[in-house]
Amino acid sequence: MSTSNQTDLSVNLNKIALIRNSRDTSYPSVTQHAQICIDAGADGITVHPRPDQRHIRVDDCYDLAEMLSVEFNIEGNPLAPAMKSERTGVSDYPGFLDLVKDIKPAQCTLVPDNNQQLTSDHGFDLTQSGDQLAPIIQELQKLGIRVSLFMDADLEQIELAQQIGADRIELYTGPYADAVNNNHQVETVFQQFYQAAEKAQALGIGLNAGHDLNLTNLTRFATIPQLLEVSIGHALTVDAINMGLTEAVKAYQRCLGKS
Repeated sequence: MSTSNQTDLSVNLNKIALIRNSRDTSYPSVTQHAQICIDAGADGITVHPRPDQRHIRVDDCYDLAEMLSVEFNIEGNPLAPAMKSERTGVSDYPGFLDLVKDIKPAQCTLVPDNNQQLTSDHGFDLTQSGDQLAPIIQELQKLGIRVSLFMDADLEQIELAQQIGADRIELYTGPYADAVNNNHQVETVFQQFYQAAEKAQALGIGLNAGHDLNLTNLTRFATIPQLLEVSIGHALTVDAINMGLTEAVKAYQRCLGKS
């Protein structure tokens, strides 16, 4: 776990699995690439197993749980149901919560996505889902799993996250990445996230962040106070094509102030 002056880098391996799944093969190996990330200094590994198993599969989660020497973060929709696999040799999806409760990762990040979304693109509205999430959070915590909620930089919503018992929130950083990419209202958007971080700190809940963070926008974002962890996959995988996976992990760690 991070100290107050260090932000952990958790590498999301979804895109490695997506490349593998484009062919009927076990190459590239998700576990081998996880080990490369760890050897390069990654603080954690993240996966997001969806019911359609479009990238990370159920078996990947179990394989990673067996070999990881760093924190394992499994993210997904807590209401995702069981789904029978349509691909030969691919295990059926048991339902998100059943998978997480069996593996017991260090952290579970709950995300309000569905199979129709290309990627996670918004946080929870806890005025609608808070009552449903509260007992799920408690159930996972009783198993020793730290629970984080995928949230927008909305102060009222963050307060609700604390009220229903979340250990952490993961700020959805898509709006910040868009602002930097388009050079539009960057300071205004950054301050929204800064204030969200201060709110989380005041409430006593931990702060994670993720989505479209990259080598261009991460250094500034990492100045946000008490940022415990960033989860990065898509951009880091693209950078790995150019510079190699080991060097990409090291480059992201440098953005976080680590040599």
